[in-house]
Amino acid sequence: MPLRLILVRHAKSSWDNPLQDDHDRTLNARGRLAAPAVAQWLAARGYHPAQVICSTARRTQETWERMAPAFAPDTPLRREPALYHASADRMLAVLRGCSASPVLMLGHNPGIAEFAVRLLAVPPTHPRFFSYPTCATLVAEFDVDDWADLRFGSGRALDFVVPGDLGTD
Repeated sequence: MPLRLILVRHAKSSWDNPLQDDHDRTLNARGRLAAPAVAQWLAARGYHPAQVICSTARRTQETWERMAPAFAPDTPLRREPALYHASADRMLAVLRGCSASPVLMLGHNPGIAEFAVRLLAVPPTHPRFFSYPTCATLVAEFDVDDWADLRFGSGRALDFVVPGDLGTD
């Protein structure tokens, strides 16, 4: 059975406090609307995560908190420090350590955009795919039985959405 990944960049964050540490930034009003809208879009299409792997940054944690009500309340969450500003190679290493499917991975640009591009054999035709804006979400499938066997360039894009497609941007 193919494995499935739901790859989400955190929702739009606030830059109101220039002295605030980057790791501690929260979502702004647009981000607080986008995260649940994307989650509802995922749930409506039957994309329910079996496991969530999330950067430890406050904005990724808050993105998941706002997405979570659309999914099963007992969905396991792993806060992963290695995903904070991770490279595509680091994200692949983290994903290879997963065991469930679908995995919902929450991370940051520029790594998440590169990761999405490198994972797929053919990118989606969406005009925003390569920029991977905040709360952009890719659903991809891989013909492997174990995440440890995942290779770049092997995925099929099933869906891709950005908040603007849902009227929240």
